[in-house]
Order: sequence, then structure tokens, then C-alpha cells
Amino acid sequence: MKLASVLMLRSFSRRVLLLAAAAVAVVGPALAGPQIDQPAPPFSQHDQNGRLRSLSDFKGRIVVLEWTSDACPYSHKHYDSGNMQRLQARARRQGVVWLTVITDAPGSSGYMTPAEVRAWMRKVRSHATAVLIDSDAKVARAYEAKTTPHMFIIDKAGRLVYMGGIDDRPYVDPASLKGAKNYVALALADLKAGRPIADPVTRPYGCSVKYGP
Repeated sequence: MKLASVLMLRSFSRRVLLLAAAAVAVVGPALAGPQIDQPAPPFSQHDQNGRLRSLSDFKGRIVVLEWTSDACPYSHKHYDSGNMQRLQARARRQGVVWLTVITDAPGSSGYMTPAEVRAWMRKVRSHATAVLIDSDAKVARAYEAKTTPHMFIIDKAGRLVYMGGIDDRPYVDPASLKGAKNYVALALADLKAGRPIADPVTRPYGCSVKYGP
């Protein structure tokens, strides 16, 4: 009788362990989030002209994702100084696809309609390939974007190779840009030279991304 009980207990324990392992296998990847040197999360989102833009459209090209908000003083630091636009223009000249992403939800201070985004692009003289209007936060959730700015770089093979801050100066004052270590510019230079990216993950800084419901 005791032996039968032991065998039943072992069988029950084994079933519990198998179920737990299966649960981890199912849940684990969904909770992993974006990972360096792994395929970048796919996305499709409309831009300022109503055109659907998908990551797959840019296969074989380097892609930069830049989160921004016109309501964020940190974003203003980089745009009012021209720092972001210079970086965009330099990257575009090298054949990089630059996608600015605005995730502000309707009703939030940074939300803009497509027409307002087009006007904003003209005002700041954006050099982005397109601005994705991510008001439903589909792209932000896929990349777990946290701040404006938050930067991501995807290589020609479709792998995520950089994520983090634009530089090492987490301050609002534009004067802090002087002497800043621009992680995005350095990562793009490493890619162009065929070198491993020196700092593939850094800490993003800025205003919190305003996710909608």
C-alpha cells in the first residue's frame, strides 16, 4: 500500500513538472521583449500620409526607430538644437531608413493628427523617412519603448543591434549636448565599418511614453 502511494505521488509530481515546463515554454517567449542580436519585432503602422509602413518593407536596409513627443522637453532639446535632424540627415545620406515614432494617445498633450504631424515635420525640418503615428501603441508595445527619445537600430539582416538612449547626457539643457557621447551615431559607424557595436544596450532617458488604453 505504501509502495503504491509512493508511485502515485511520483506520477503526480511528474505530471505537475511537465505542465509547468509547458507553461514556461508558452509564456516565456511572449514575455521576453526585444532582444539584442535577435530578429527585431515586426510591425505595421500608418505614417503621416496614411501609408502603411512595415518593417518587412525595408528588408536588407538598416532601420532606426526614434520615439519622440512634441510635449516632451527632452525631445525639444534634441529638435530645438537641431541635433536630432543632423543625425537623421547624416544617417539618411548613408542609406539608413529613419522612422520617427509618435505614440501619444488621443487626449494626451503630445497627440497629433496626421495633418498636425506633417506641419510639425515642416516646422522642425525633420529628415526622417517617415513618422509613424502609433496612437494605439502597437509599435511601442512590441519594442517596449519607455521614453522620448528611445532609440533602436535594426541591421540589414533584420536583427536588433542597438536599443537605449540617444546619448549619455540625460539632461534637458541643450548645453549638455556639448561633448555628449552619441550612442546612435557611434553604433551606425560601427555597423558601417563592420565592427561589433561597442555599446549595444544603454539606458534610455526622457519623458515616459504615453501609452493609450
